[in-house]
Amino acid sequence: MSYTTRTTRTVRTFYSDGRGPPKVETKTYTYGDDSGGSSVNGGFNIGGGGRRFQIRVGGGGQDGSDQPNYSAPAFSQRPQVIGRASRKEKKDPFSGVINQSYDEIKKRCQEEGCLFEDPEFEAEDSSIFFSRAPPRPFEWKRPHEICDNPVFIADGASRFDVQQGELGDCWLLAAIASLTVNQRLFAKVVPPDQSFEDGYCGLFRFHFWRQGEWVEVVVDDRLPTYYGQLTFMHSVDKNEFWSALLEKAYAKLEGSYESLKGGSTCEAMVDFTGGVSEFFDLRKAPPNLFSIMLKASQRGSLMGCSIDADPNQLEARLSNGLVMGHAYSITSVLLMDIETPSMSGKIPMVRVRNPWGNEAEWKGRWSDQSREWSLIPDSQKESMGLTFDDDGEFWMSFDDFSKNFEKLEICNLGPDSLEEDELDGKKRWEGHTENGEWIPRVNAGGCRNYLDTFWTNPQYRVTLTDPDDDDDDDLCTMLVGVLQKDRRKKRKEGLDMLTIGYVIYKLGDENHGPLDVKFFKYNASCAKSPSFINLREVCGRHKLSPGTYVIIPSTFEPHQNGDYLLRIFTEKANETNELDEETGIIEEQVSEPCMKVIGVYNVVNRGVYSPFNDYTNADYTRRILVPTVASAPPSVGRQEVKKVPGYREIPPPTDEEQEQEQALKASFRRVAGDDMEIDAYELRDILNAVFTKEGSVEFVFDGFSLDTTRSMVAMHDGDLSGKLGFDEFKVLWADLRRWKGVFKEYDRDRSGNLSSYELRSALHASGFRLSNRTFSALVMRYSSKNGNIEFGDFILCAIRMKTMLASFRNIDVDNSGHAAFDLDTFIQTVMYS
Repeated sequence: MSYTTRTTRTVRTFYSDGRGPPKVETKTYTYGDDSGGSSVNGGFNIGGGGRRFQIRVGGGGQDGSDQPNYSAPAFSQRPQVIGRASRKEKKDPFSGVINQSYDEIKKRCQEEGCLFEDPEFEAEDSSIFFSRAPPRPFEWKRPHEICDNPVFIADGASRFDVQQGELGDCWLLAAIASLTVNQRLFAKVVPPDQSFEDGYCGLFRFHFWRQGEWVEVVVDDRLPTYYGQLTFMHSVDKNEFWSALLEKAYAKLEGSYESLKGGSTCEAMVDFTGGVSEFFDLRKAPPNLFSIMLKASQRGSLMGCSIDADPNQLEARLSNGLVMGHAYSITSVLLMDIETPSMSGKIPMVRVRNPWGNEAEWKGRWSDQSREWSLIPDSQKESMGLTFDDDGEFWMSFDDFSKNFEKLEICNLGPDSLEEDELDGKKRWEGHTENGEWIPRVNAGGCRNYLDTFWTNPQYRVTLTDPDDDDDDDLCTMLVGVLQKDRRKKRKEGLDMLTIGYVIYKLGDENHGPLDVKFFKYNASCAKSPSFINLREVCGRHKLSPGTYVIIPSTFEPHQNGDYLLRIFTEKANETNELDEETGIIEEQVSEPCMKVIGVYNVVNRGVYSPFNDYTNADYTRRILVPTVASAPPSVGRQEVKKVPGYREIPPPTDEEQEQEQALKASFRRVAGDDMEIDAYELRDILNAVFTKEGSVEFVFDGFSLDTTRSMVAMHDGDLSGKLGFDEFKVLWADLRRWKGVFKEYDRDRSGNLSSYELRSALHASGFRLSNRTFSALVMRYSSKNGNIEFGDFILCAIRMKTMLASFRNIDVDNSGHAAFDLDTFIQTVMYS
C-alpha cells in the first residue's frame, strides 16, 4: 500500500511500578511519509516516541530459507466476476494478519534498532475486549519489564507450564496442555528457535492451521498485565513466556482476547494439528470406546473431556472434585498392570489434567494418595510419571472416567500431520477439502425440515471404491467434517456460531446430476451428522458400502449466510467433487444419429445459416433446431425428436392466446409500416397493450420496461440495426408464451413473483442448464431485496441468457466450452444484450 499523506495515531498505555495507581503514557504512531511518496513494496511506516521505521507487508518466508511456506488460503467459494474487485477480499478481517512476514519484519527491526510494535494487534483495550470497556486499567509490558531474565521456553515445554488467567478460555488451555505431550506437533506450532537474547527484537511467531491452510502469525511481546503480573495465560515459572505469547497469537488470529471466551477443546486441537475431530457422548458411548481412545493416544491424537455446565452456576465444583462446564485435557490412556495376592491383570486407565493446574482434582478411586496406588509396583509408578502434587493432573479408571465425564473430544491427526519418516507403520487418511458458502436466496436452504429449499444447498459427490483392509463387512470408513469459517473472529460484528450439520444420500447412478426436490421427497438419507449444533465444526464417522454418495452440508435454519470448509477423509482413496452442471441449453436428440437438435432457443441471424438457425415444423406444436453448415437447406423439420426430462414444450395456444396473437399481428402491421420492422419503443407499446390487458395474465404485472424490450430486440438483432422483423417477432412471441407458462407454473400464489429458490427450476423448465456460479450471479442480478423475481425480471433474465448462450455457441464452433472474443466483439456481446 502507499500513502500520499502523513497520518498520526495516538495510543494511551498504562504503566505502573506496582506501588501505586498506573500512570498513563501517550505514544504517537505515524503512518505514511512526510514527502507524500509511496512506500516501498507495499510497505508502511510505523513510529513510536518520535521515530519511524518501515515494515513491508508481504508473503511468507524468504526464498531459500528453510522455513515452511505458510500461505493464505484461497477464498473462492462465492462466485467472482473476473476482473472486478472482490468485496470479500476487501472486507477479509484476516488479510493483514497473514500477510505479515516474520523475516522482513525482523530484518527491518534489526536495521532500525527498534522493538517490533504490531500494527495488526496493537497494545490497546480493543485488542482485549470488543464488547465493553476493561474492568481495570491493563498495562502492556514486555517480558523484560516483568522479570529480570525472561526466557521463551525453560527446560522444555510441559503440560504443567500452562496456567489459566482471568480469561474464560479453559478449552484453549486444555488443548495446549495436550499439545505439549506431542513434542513434534508442539515444535510445529511453537517454533523453539526463538529467544529473548540473540537477535531479539520483540518479535515472535507461531503457526496455526486455519481453515484448510497452515499460516504464520507474528506478534510483538507486549502482554496485558495488572500491577506487574500477567493477566491471562501464564507459566508456573514466572520468567517463561511461550504460553502467554501463544495465547496472544491465537487471540490475534481470532480478533481479540475476548473472542477466546467459551469454546470447544477440539476447536483449538484442530487449529494446532489440522486434524479431524470426533465428538462422543459418554452417556451413549460405543462399546469399543476405550479401544478407540487407546489407539488415538498411541497415534498422538489430542483428546479433551468435560461435564455439562450447571445452568445456575458458572464452573460449579462437584463433591468428587470435578468441575462442571470446564474443559479438561486427556494426557495419557493405557492398560495398567496390577498384581496382588488375590488378583492380577490389566486395568484401563485415563490420565486427565485440569488446566487450572491446582488442587481441583478428582477425589475418587485412583486419585492422588488413594489407597489403590499401594497395589502398583514403584517401578510402574515411575514409568507412568506418577506424581501426587497439586498440579491439576490425576488418574482415573476408565470405568470412573466414563461414568463421571459426559463429553469426549478426539482430534485425529490429519493427512498432513505425519511426515513420511514419522509414519512408522501408521496409516494416513486420504483427504479431500471443498471451500463453500451458504448464500441467502441462492443456496442457503436449511436442513431437511425445509424440504422446499433443502435441495438448493451445495451438493458434493463422493465415490468410495475399496473397503477398508481390516473390515470384515467390506465397508468403507469415511470421516466428514463441516467447519464454519471466521465466526469466532466476527463476534465483534454481532455474529456467533451457526447451527450446522450434514446429511448423506446414496446415489444409484454415479453420473446423476444435481438432485432436485423430488429426489429428497422420495429418498431417505443413509447417514448424517451426529446432530445439528452451533459448534465451529461438526464431524462424524460413518461405515458405508462402496458406491457413490452425495453429502449435503447445511445450516439448520434456511437463509443464513456463512462460509464453510467441507473435509472428507477415508482410509482408501476417494473421488470427490461438487455436484454441479455446466451452463448451457438443454439438448435434444433426433432419431437420425447424424442430426443433433440444440433446443428451441436459438435465433435466426439475419438469414445466415448457423448452428442456431430456427425452423418451424408445421406438423408439430413446437420448433426444432438443427446444427447446419452455411449451405445446409432448411429441409429437416420433420425429424422425430425425443423428449428430455425437465424440458417444457410449447403447448398448443389457447383460444385467448390465439386472439392475442391475431391482435399482435394487427398491431405489428399497423405500427411497423412498409419496412415491417419495429424498434424497442414500438415493441414495448405492442406487448404492453396485450400483457397489461385485464385477464391476459393471472398475476399483477405493470408491463415490460424499455430495458426489457431493448434486450428483446438485441436478442434477434445480429447486424445492430435496432429493429425487429415480423419473422423474428413470431419467434419472440413463441418464447414469451413458453416463459409465461413456466412462470405461471412456479408462481403458485399468483403474486407475480418467483422466490429465488424457485428460479432455478423455472429456468431449467425454460430450457437452461445453470452452474452454481452462474445461478448465483443471476440471483444477485435479477432478484429484489427480499429475494423475489418479478415476471418482467424473469423474462429479462431468460432473454439475456438465451442471447449470451447463442452468442457464445456461435463463437465456440467446436463446442469446446471456450470462446475467444476480441475486445470489440466482447463489448458488443455483453453491452448489447
